[in-house]
Formats: sequence, C-alpha cells, structure tokens
Amino acid sequence: MEKIPNCEKCGSEFTYENGTLYICPECGHEWVKDPNSQESQQQQVVRDAHGNVLNEGDSVVIVKDLKVKGASSALKVGMKVKNIHLVEEVDGHNIEAKIKGFGSIMLKSEFVKKSN
Repeated sequence: MEKIPNCEKCGSEFTYENGTLYICPECGHEWVKDPNSQESQQQQVVRDAHGNVLNEGDSVVIVKDLKVKGASSALKVGMKVKNIHLVEEVDGHNIEAKIKGFGSIMLKSEFVKKSN
C-alpha cells in the first residue's frame, strides 16, 4: 500500500487522498499527487475566508480593513471587488484586481469572501 505523505504546508500526518489530490484536514492545504502531471499546472484551488472556491472573474467582498502601501486610505470592510484574476501566489497574494481609486492591486484570498 502506498504511503500517503505528510502535509507539505503544516507537516500533519493526517492527510488523505481524494481523487488526484492529497488533502490536509488540519490546515486545508490541497496538492496534486503527481506534481509533474498536466492537471497540477491547471488545478489551482483558491478559497476565500469562508472556504468557498474562487474562480476567475468572480466578485468578492473585503472582510477586513486592509492598509495599502503608498495609499493615503485603506480598503474598507464591505468593499466589493469585481472581476478578480487568480494568479500564482506571491508572498501569500493570489488574487489580482483593479479597484477604483487604487488601480491594479494584489489581494490575499483569506481577506475576501465570494459575492453573489
């Protein structure tokens, strides 16, 4: 029987298999079994603050006041951001969006929730 690896993110030994993914129940991290497969490059799972899966072009709402470097004001709770773009994670920022008054900005998915 194949040994399931510990979580890549938190090191938990309680990971489990689900289709082509390994999943950690402790931190929620998901990764592809075979990192060289074509699926792994296409399968980027981004979740919001409540665990909902975010998709390209979704609208989100900011759930925490966020200070913006170089800006005189902050992004306020409840601000709606339309047409998000999912990108490769850079310092935890995995969403790119254009916000009126701020321009193009990078956001962390943990500070937004999916909007209807």
